[in-house]
Amino acid sequence: MSRNSALILLLCAGSLTGCADYLNRYDTMTLASGDTQKYNSLLQTVDRLNPASKNTRIEGDGARAAAVAQSYRFPPPPPPPPAITVNVGNTGVE
Repeated sequence: MSRNSALILLLCAGSLTGCADYLNRYDTMTLASGDTQKYNSLLQTVDRLNPASKNTRIEGDGARAAAVAQSYRFPPPPPPPPAITVNVGNTGVE
C-alpha cells in the first residue's frame, strides 16, 4: 500500500467517525408513537376518587408512634467526640 493510499484511507476513516454520533440521534417514528394524544390526556386526567382514599382504617401501632414523636421532641444527645492523644517531645525511644 502506497503512502498516498494509506493517507486517503486514514482521512476517509476519520471523516466517517463523526457520523456515528449523528446516527445515534436520528428522528423517526416508532410503533408506539401513535397513541401520544391519548396517553397525554390520560396522564393529565385527575382521578377524583382514589380507591385508597376509602380506607378509613389506618393500621399502626400507637405506642410506637408515640415513641417516635417523643424522640423528635427530645432528640438523643450526640455521641462524645473521639479522644485525641497528642504526644509532644521525646518519646524515650532512640
